[in-house]
Amino acid sequence: MELRALQYFVAVAEELHFGRAAQRLGIVQPAVSQQIARLERELGVRLLDRTSRRVRLTPAGERVLAAARRTLAAAARVRVVAGEPAAVLRIGVASCVTRRLDRAVGRLSAGERPAEPKLVDLPVAARLDAVRDGELDLALVRGALTSAAVTVVRAWSEPLHAVLPREHPAADKPVVSLHDLDPNGLRLPARDSDPPMHDAILAALPLAPLRPPAGDMLNVLFEVGRDAEGWTLMPAEQLDVSRSERLLQRPLDPPVTVDGHVVTSFATPEPCVASYVAAFAD
Repeated sequence: MELRALQYFVAVAEELHFGRAAQRLGIVQPAVSQQIARLERELGVRLLDRTSRRVRLTPAGERVLAAARRTLAAAARVRVVAGEPAAVLRIGVASCVTRRLDRAVGRLSAGERPAEPKLVDLPVAARLDAVRDGELDLALVRGALTSAAVTVVRAWSEPLHAVLPREHPAADKPVVSLHDLDPNGLRLPARDSDPPMHDAILAALPLAPLRPPAGDMLNVLFEVGRDAEGWTLMPAEQLDVSRSERLLQRPLDPPVTVDGHVVTSFATPEPCVASYVAAFAD
């Protein structure tokens, strides 16, 4: 049994379409069909039910898919042990380096399947598209996120903090309540700058914002710093590297958290997804 046949089968099983699988593999469709037929003959079972309208896994195909993924992941580990250079791991991120990201890069470099992380700064929507299209291996996204085009796995949770100017009435408090902050002072970035994070912040607010969201987070922080009553919310880990002489961060009481997700393509083997999530987990 050839690893190539298992690779072709996994691609078809995940795409449920021979043409898309061939495109993903960079080969012609007849070659995929021939390998699948050969694998079925070798195993003595039908792996796929295919008609002119659809392709679906048989019960035997479901079992073989799980085993094939494990086999391909094991083969990758053998290549690493044999001295094959670590693969480049393309990671889509926001334009800041947090302690979590720095720690995860170290874990990925020294893990069971060593990788050389390459960080790519992209907006959230572009990150998701790049993962779906195979231009990124994984992406990090904060906030409420569901997608039918990629695999989304929660990896960590972190608190949201209030960001205030130093002259804000609540600046001398060690913690602040959202109910104590003037709704007129709230500044939020436009949703298209980071939809999942924007929606997560809105969900945390006791009242709808009175001022329309505008600009990106950098412009929002600039506006907050110019208004003695201004404030916004940001993930605490991003604030650790976003210091400003004009702004303060304060924890919320009661605390409000936001989830962080690792996003991969459907083609990513399950052991790889698990290792990525573990690298970024708390």
